[in-house]
Amino acid sequence: MVHIGNDWDKILEADFKSDWYAELRRFLAEEYRTHTVYPDMYDIFNALKTTSLEATRAVILGQDPYHNPGEAHGMCFSVKPGVRVPPSLVNIFKEQSEDLGTYIPNNGYLMPWAKQGVLLLNTVLTVRRNEPFSHRGKGWENLTDSVIRALNAREEPVVFLLWGSPARAKKKLITEGRHFVLEAAHPSPLSANNGFFGCRHFSKTNAILKRLGREPIDWQIPNI
Repeated sequence: MVHIGNDWDKILEADFKSDWYAELRRFLAEEYRTHTVYPDMYDIFNALKTTSLEATRAVILGQDPYHNPGEAHGMCFSVKPGVRVPPSLVNIFKEQSEDLGTYIPNNGYLMPWAKQGVLLLNTVLTVRRNEPFSHRGKGWENLTDSVIRALNAREEPVVFLLWGSPARAKKKLITEGRHFVLEAAHPSPLSANNGFFGCRHFSKTNAILKRLGREPIDWQIPNI
């Protein structure tokens, strides 16, 4: 049984006991046995472990994990200290710097965002090495739908940052008017010029939080 260690355990209990999740577990057991799969199986739920539902103020929704060695660790777009910053995250930092005047850090470890209540969630939580989208349609979407529905059910508003088509498809689960939705192209070099650059989502998120009487997010990732 999955143990996350915070309020997500109760919220997702029915999902983790479901037939579709049992089928997903069987699929993953075979995938991890016969292929190289990212992230490490002990890192799959790091986003939920780090940012509880109660603590969530904003959600960055990505696609599936990085599929190159050493990159994915269970939080969308983040890599651990010492790992080369991937191109999508380079573009995120470029947009953040243009938007807020922040410096571009020497690492891509986004844990400071997560600890401030930014849920760094992918729509699919695992992937085969060098095979993007290889675990799409296997069941993860059911779980991440449940996460979005639980956040949507909260009275306290959440800011949803939906980057890329798989993330934007979740918009139908969100009640706009109660919550806030910011949409943009994926920050990948293939699409960043199609609406990610110039989206100003970082300043817009903080403006919303301030309007709600809540603390803004310090988006500056410190150098290590």
